[in-house]
Amino acid sequence: MARGRAAGYDEQRELILAHAAALFARQGYHATSMNQVAEACALSKATLYHYYRDKDAMLVQIAEGHVSRLVALVDEVDARQLPPEARLREMIRRIVVEYADAQHAHRVLTEDVKFLPPPDRARILDRERHVVARFAAAVAALRPELSDAALDKPLTMLLFGMINWMFTWVKPQRGLDYHRLAPLVVELFLGGLPAVPLPQAAEMAG
Repeated sequence: MARGRAAGYDEQRELILAHAAALFARQGYHATSMNQVAEACALSKATLYHYYRDKDAMLVQIAEGHVSRLVALVDEVDARQLPPEARLREMIRRIVVEYADAQHAHRVLTEDVKFLPPPDRARILDRERHVVARFAAAVAALRPELSDAALDKPLTMLLFGMINWMFTWVKPQRGLDYHRLAPLVVELFLGGLPAVPLPQAAEMAG
């Protein structure tokens, strides 16, 4: 008869992932060893292998877990069927706040997915594209002409360029945290969106 999992197994796995994400984010995926992860978790290396077979398995779980939470977030906002401006405001606010407790995981998703085996990388990147598509649809719902000019996705990528790298400079201990920044990001993007000019017909034809 197979042995069941010990109480607290899932919690221990999550704790290991949190320590691994911090190490990957701080010193890089390739520079981090299983020994270092085990030490950070106060576990023996043999015990660590009981939870994860290798670093790839941890990297997949960190990246896929983070992007799956982002997918759930945008799908949840979409399901509320808010008016266009309220929908985009809520999406931006929610995703910025989500990053507040996922800075290490987000850095891993941004910088280390390229190290994954192709099938895992493709699956995770497909989920990222889903998030981008939902944001682009929200932008297009607010200004449909931007979609006609094929600007909805580029503007979405500019928005993510602003959000994605916040973890490199935001210092919550100095009083400026993600919760305070979220409404600023909302107003900055939505304030500028109406001013985005459409390309001239000649530019679009070229």
